[in-house]
Amino acid sequence: MTNVHLGNVFIVAAPSGGGKTSLVKKLIKTLDDIEVSVSHTTRQPRPLEKHGVDYFFVSDAAFMAMVEHHDFVEYATVFDHFYGTSVSQINDRLKAGIDVVLDIDWQGAQQIRRVFPHAVSIFIVPPSLKVLKERLMSRGQDDPSVIDYRMERAREELRHYDEFDYLIVNDHFERALTDLRSIVIADRTTLARQSKRAQQVLKLLFKAP
Repeated sequence: MTNVHLGNVFIVAAPSGGGKTSLVKKLIKTLDDIEVSVSHTTRQPRPLEKHGVDYFFVSDAAFMAMVEHHDFVEYATVFDHFYGTSVSQINDRLKAGIDVVLDIDWQGAQQIRRVFPHAVSIFIVPPSLKVLKERLMSRGQDDPSVIDYRMERAREELRHYDEFDYLIVNDHFERALTDLRSIVIADRTTLARQSKRAQQVLKLLFKAP
């Protein structure tokens, strides 16, 4: 698929506890014309999560019906639950000149890049596995066996860091946020994107006196 839209897709991935969700939420509060794609999932809502804001929480049957209708640009199984990204959500925003951030795992990132080859992919890592485990434990949501399973999965996910365009070490939150903002801003000023956004300005600049 050729990307002819004014907006672009930003893939942000990290192991569970890597801090990507907090960084993405702060990112869209500090930049204009950028939104998070809200995924569908079959897992239960966590405390304070809202339907249609954090995720669209659906049944297994409803999710599979969307799969059969090719409604997802990507979907995957994570911790025994389905997660999927609606293609219509992405395209509508891109056409309007809005950048779309996808908070997904490395498997979803592979599928997204096949459909949106100009997407910018960013992998966020913790400063150490010790810090990652501390973050998972501080949530107070999982028992030790679940945390051990998440750590095992994290080690596997970290092996895919070199499949991404950018790597951010989330040691200090504000520094990581600055890095993430810089990547988005830099992409917006590439010749390919600016020439689309500034066509009228360029016409005036090259207009014969």
